[in-house]
Amino acid sequence: MNGDSNNSARLWVASEVYYPEEVSTGYYLTSIAERLAPDHNTKVICGQPNYGARGTKAPKHEIHKGVEIFRASSTLLDKNVIPFRVINMLTLGISVFFIALRQFRKGDRVLVVTTPPSLPFTIALAALIRGTGYTLLLHDCYPELLVATGKLNKNSIGVRLINFFNRWLYKHAEKMIVVGRDMREMMLKKTAGFDIPISTIPNWADLETIHPCPKSKNALLKSFGIEDKFVLLYAGNIGHPSDVESIIEAAERLLDRPEFHFLFIGSGAKKQFIENAARRLRNVTYLGTRPRSQQVEFLNACDVALISLVSGTWGAAMPCRTYNILAAGKPILALTDEASELALVIDEEDVGRHIVPGDPDKLLAAILEMYENKDALSAMGDRAYTAAKQKYSRSTAIDKYRAEFGGALQ
Repeated sequence: MNGDSNNSARLWVASEVYYPEEVSTGYYLTSIAERLAPDHNTKVICGQPNYGARGTKAPKHEIHKGVEIFRASSTLLDKNVIPFRVINMLTLGISVFFIALRQFRKGDRVLVVTTPPSLPFTIALAALIRGTGYTLLLHDCYPELLVATGKLNKNSIGVRLINFFNRWLYKHAEKMIVVGRDMREMMLKKTAGFDIPISTIPNWADLETIHPCPKSKNALLKSFGIEDKFVLLYAGNIGHPSDVESIIEAAERLLDRPEFHFLFIGSGAKKQFIENAARRLRNVTYLGTRPRSQQVEFLNACDVALISLVSGTWGAAMPCRTYNILAAGKPILALTDEASELALVIDEEDVGRHIVPGDPDKLLAAILEMYENKDALSAMGDRAYTAAKQKYSRSTAIDKYRAEFGGALQ
C-alpha cells in the first residue's frame, strides 16, 4: 500500500546512493525499499549518482517501482580524494537535512545507512525535530575504520569526539541493524546503558544473476590467455580498508612460478597502487571496474577469490562481495581479523582459509597450500553455493527486514 493520506505514517529510507546506482550500498538499499513498498508507504532520500553511475543526472523527484524518491543536490567531487569527499558529505548533509525537515512527519519511521558516516547525524537531527523515529543500519563503523586505516590515532581528540557524537546518535535511535555478529558484539559495548535493540541482518548474494560457471569456459580468462593458470581474483572496492599490499607482495614472490596469476577488478583509493603493480609484474592483471551485470562472468574467472581487510577492522566492516563470491561457488582466501564475521562465515561453511592481515609470509603459504590441494577446491565451491542459497539469499534478508518493521504502517 502506497497511499499518502494525511493520516498514514511513512517508512523512509535514507542513503547517499540509491537507484540508478548499482554499487553495493545503492543496490542493497534499493532492494530493501522496493521490497518493503508493497506493505509500507515507502519513500527515499538520497543523493545524485556519484559512483558507478557518475555523470547520470537523475530526477530530483520521481516514483520508481512504488517508491517515491527525493534526490538531494550536492557537490560531486572525486570521492577518492579525502578533502573532496568531506566537501561532498557536507553539501549532501545540508541538502538532505532540509529535505528531511520538510518531508518528515510525526509518526514516520526512517531507516538510515551509515554511508557516508555523516548521514545518520543529519537524519537524526531532522527526525528528532519532526518527531520521527529512526533505525540505524550499520554497514561500516567509525571511528574504528579510521583508526584501522591509519587516518586517526585511537587516542586522538578526533576519536574521542566521534565517540561522543556517536553516543548521542545511538541514544536517540529506536533500534540498530548490523551486518555481522562481530559488529553486534562491538555495538552492544558501545551502546551500554541505552538498552537499544540490535539485530543482525547480513547482506545477501545476488542469486538471480550469479551462479557457478566452469572456469574452462570463462571468456574473460580466455581473452587474457590465463585460463590454464591458477588464478586468484580480487574483485571489489580497492579502498583504504583493503590490505592489497600483502597480495601484491605475495605476487612478487611468485614471479618465478608462472602457473600463478593475480586478477584485480574494481576501483578505489588504492587503485593507482594496483595499476602500478600490474605494469611491473607480469603475473598481475588489472581490469578496472566492471558493471554489476557482468558479475557472473568475472566472479567465475578464478580458482580462488581473495578478500582482504586491514588489521583492526573486527566489528567495523563486512565485505558484502563475500556473498556474491559464495553464489559463484568459489573458495575464499581472506585476510581478516580472527573471529570477524568474514572469518566466521568461512569457518562455518568450510569454504576456504583466512589469515591475519599484514603478513605476506602467511598469505603466500596459504596460496601454496590451496594450490597443492586443488582437488579440495571444487567441494569448497559446492559448499559456498549451497550456503548462498540456504542462508544468504535476498528473500531471507528481506524477510528479516519485514520482521523489523512489522506490517504496514498505519
